[in-house]
Amino acid sequence: MKIETITVGPFESNCYIVSNSASEALIIDPGDNADLVIDRVKAGQFSVCAILITHGHIDHVSALADVHRAFPSPVAMHPLDASWAFQSLNQMMPYYAPPRAPSEISRKLADGQSWTDAGFQYEIIETPGHSPGSVSFYFREENTLFSGDALFNGSVGRVDLPGGDAHVLNNTLQRLAELPEDTRVYPGHGPSTTIGHEKNSNPFMIHGMV
Repeated sequence: MKIETITVGPFESNCYIVSNSASEALIIDPGDNADLVIDRVKAGQFSVCAILITHGHIDHVSALADVHRAFPSPVAMHPLDASWAFQSLNQMMPYYAPPRAPSEISRKLADGQSWTDAGFQYEIIETPGHSPGSVSFYFREENTLFSGDALFNGSVGRVDLPGGDAHVLNNTLQRLAELPEDTRVYPGHGPSTTIGHEKNSNPFMIHGMV
């Protein structure tokens, strides 16, 4: 597994290109700067197998429509976030206008699902609290988790946006703490970390949200 991180947009969101030795790839959270993401995919000569969305906030889906048009492939997203992510309420002016929807969201994600793309098998873990339909993508064999904004290096996603809930996020953190401590975590913002490091140093995992 090769993981390329592209930092996009004014909120410095992480977009990931996850590829195998055959140059098959997944794109996770194309949040902005569609041209940059598209150029990176073309430069790597990747064949895009799917586009995965951890949650619906504007800084994680703003480039989705353009990237999907450039690389038609299944778009995977939780219905609880897909229901509002492409409406007028999902904007943050002057930084972001409401995002355009992709032509289709063909995979409706749910807890416990298992998918295989680009030769990688991964599980869907519902990780709400930052948003109602937040999910994490857990690549068990690769010991890797893409956590979206549920868990950061040293922090967690904010809960004061519509749909945020500190009690729910606290339950999410407890669930993530049950993963193997050497699980590498790639968050929606900031540097990567491990579950063990966060259990030992992240105040929100140590003391809880509430």
